[in-house]
Amino acid sequence: MRVFPSARLSAFLASTVVVGLCMSPALAQNTFETRAEHAVIMDYETGEILFDLNGDVALPPASMSKLMTVLMLLEAIDDGRLSLDDTLPVSENAWRRGGAASGSSTMFLEVNSRARVEDLLRGIIIQSGNDACIVVAEALSGSEEAFARDMTDRAHELGLTSASFANSTGWPHPDHRISAEDLAELARIIIRDHPDHYGIWAERSFTHNGITQRNRNPLLGVMPDADGLKTGHTEESGYGLVGTAVRDGERRIIVFNGMESNSARADEAERMMRAALNDFDIYDLFEAGADVGETAAVFMGVSDTVSLRVSDDVAVGMHRRARRGLTVAVEYEGPLQAPVMEGDVVGALVVEIPGEATRRYPVEAADTVEKKGLMGRIGTALAHLIRGDL
Repeated sequence: MRVFPSARLSAFLASTVVVGLCMSPALAQNTFETRAEHAVIMDYETGEILFDLNGDVALPPASMSKLMTVLMLLEAIDDGRLSLDDTLPVSENAWRRGGAASGSSTMFLEVNSRARVEDLLRGIIIQSGNDACIVVAEALSGSEEAFARDMTDRAHELGLTSASFANSTGWPHPDHRISAEDLAELARIIIRDHPDHYGIWAERSFTHNGITQRNRNPLLGVMPDADGLKTGHTEESGYGLVGTAVRDGERRIIVFNGMESNSARADEAERMMRAALNDFDIYDLFEAGADVGETAAVFMGVSDTVSLRVSDDVAVGMHRRARRGLTVAVEYEGPLQAPVMEGDVVGALVVEIPGEATRRYPVEAADTVEKKGLMGRIGTALAHLIRGDL
């Protein structure tokens, strides 16, 4: 996190702001490139999107959607509906559709057996077991279909508006979709809200029923401090990953999908995570309540101008090379009509970064400007008439 105290802010902007809102196409294109069809880099602390390629497009997430299944299970554990030591029944449906008989990713649960919740948690996270997902779905909602509806409803409650789940496993279905941006936010929620169980995501292997399977996450053991989260693959979606790692106290989350092979996913995971940690940064431009260094004209006020301040913190994430093309401007419709009250939102701070959507942050009046009395208003009107601007 880069922090620029107010004394240094002007120098920072002077070194980075380009007059006007134009940008160099080469600068916009050369910051970061990927062969993935969808890709997002997110800063964990702020939730700021640092890189976005089709990140808002709902995609088939394959097993990456098991993040939502795990979240539903963790919430059930936290609110007391389940405990880690509880055992859940393995139905014939779970065994046939997700177990050894299915030919898909499996925990190798035995039909008509019972499985501990803690083992199921590891079976989903580490082994990507479809049978474990269906067992959890049936236990929590009665059926996988009902669980999928509950997953969708809960995702929407969390603000993951692109999410539409048709099953608990990520098995291909035309109605099973979620965007890369929402997958990144889902990962952020899991890391933030469930620290007691988060260490499981970094475990390299898990043995159940005498069968040991390795965690498929290609970042584990390759990138220092990588500790999650989930791979995904179907013919429809290609190879994808939701991954995260920490360096010097800063955590990044990456999501990508549409790679052509397992090896291509592993290569892209390492390349994207290194870029996320090395080449992207968060820049704090203003703290909430800070003066933006501009004033707005006030018509018929006891003062002709009013100072402006930002309502909220203004922090922007970008590739470090994109900083050279950053532009910052204040927009408002003026002159403002007196009276103007302190705290009134009167405009926006407009931040443009090469290759990214324009961002706007509320700007408010820093002081109260009362309306002039009758004689003062008459005098102002006469002055404008004499100048011919009324």
